[in-house]
Amino acid sequence: MKKLLSFLTIFVVISFALFPMSAWAASSTSVTSIDTKFENKNLIGEDLSGQNFQEVQFTNVDLSSVNFSQSNLTGAVFNGALLEGANLHGADLSYAISYVSSFKKADLSDAILVGAILKRTSFVDVNITGADFSDAALDSAEISRLCKIATGVNSRTKISTKESLECR
Repeated sequence: MKKLLSFLTIFVVISFALFPMSAWAASSTSVTSIDTKFENKNLIGEDLSGQNFQEVQFTNVDLSSVNFSQSNLTGAVFNGALLEGANLHGADLSYAISYVSSFKKADLSDAILVGAILKRTSFVDVNITGADFSDAALDSAEISRLCKIATGVNSRTKISTKESLECR
């Protein structure tokens, strides 16, 4: 039996060496019709509203004034991204990751950021009316900044912004 297995193993190896086969694979872009990674790009002012960007990675991307309103950004990654003046009204950023990014003057009203990791990310002059930050991880300085302006209740989760940030 051992000799037969050894013979079959050698036969298979030689067969593939003499008669190689082409590999067929589909990229995630061809399957989902959207890019899964945006790196070092400039998307300033693009209208990307109402689209699905679930688990898409944005690395070193300028997303200033981009319209992501009502988009699905669940599990999206923003690494070194600039979202200055971006419209994220009603966007779902649940379980998104943002690291060393800026949401300066962004509209996060009625956005869902449940379970998001938002470390070393700044939120200066943002609109967070009705945003839900439940179980999100933010730097303590940002929580203090956001608690000063927290108002409203999220229209879908029915959680108040102050409650979700655990403001005191």
